[in-house]
Amino acid sequence: MLKVENLQVNYGGIQAVRGISFEVPDGEIVTLIGANGAGKSTTLRSIIGLVPPREGSVLYNGEELRGKSTAEIVARGITLVPEGRRVFPDLTVEENLRIGAYLRKDDLRGDLEWVYELFPRLRERHWQAAGTLSGGEQQMLAVGRALMSRPKLVMMDEPSLGLAPIVVQQIFEIIRKIHEEGVTVLLIEQNANMALHAADMGYVMETGTIILSGPGKELLADPRVRAAYLGE
Repeated sequence: MLKVENLQVNYGGIQAVRGISFEVPDGEIVTLIGANGAGKSTTLRSIIGLVPPREGSVLYNGEELRGKSTAEIVARGITLVPEGRRVFPDLTVEENLRIGAYLRKDDLRGDLEWVYELFPRLRERHWQAAGTLSGGEQQMLAVGRALMSRPKLVMMDEPSLGLAPIVVQQIFEIIRKIHEEGVTVLLIEQNANMALHAADMGYVMETGTIILSGPGKELLADPRVRAAYLGE
């Protein structure tokens, strides 16, 4: 579905991504893990059109995305759940969800119902200002808002960051549910253990390069990954 080749991105005068290549097959969960500053978030921002790459190619179902606007990319079926949730605090939960479908002109009721089935807490709080939700609820809202565009590929940037362990478990259960609904997932996570357990394929990034790759279960067993990211 997504094929990134020799992606190079400068960010703030720094070469943040140094010629990486990876693939996201249709129907799979793929994760990029690595420490802060590895270039993971910049990679997602470049794919979605927020940061233009200096060199390289981003192919989505064989079509080059480089040079297209973020709106054009979202219209093709890719969406991003940004780090830090970025909900609109003064708008209600439902208003935030409807903003996720801003490119659509059709009836949203079926998709709202689907999101509320995935996140019953959001249904309970659909009238509530998003800024009054807990961190976990805001993360659920950010994911639900992304799903309102009916994406084929959802990219998630650190969805578990700053959340309590029990809420992290809930977020990963939701990622699995989304995947079971046929949505492909590209996941960035510092929680390497959870990410690699969930992922079909994983890539390890350090200082803008990919240093390891393989099936999630294989990377979990790799002593280099266990030493660097699992505290062993």
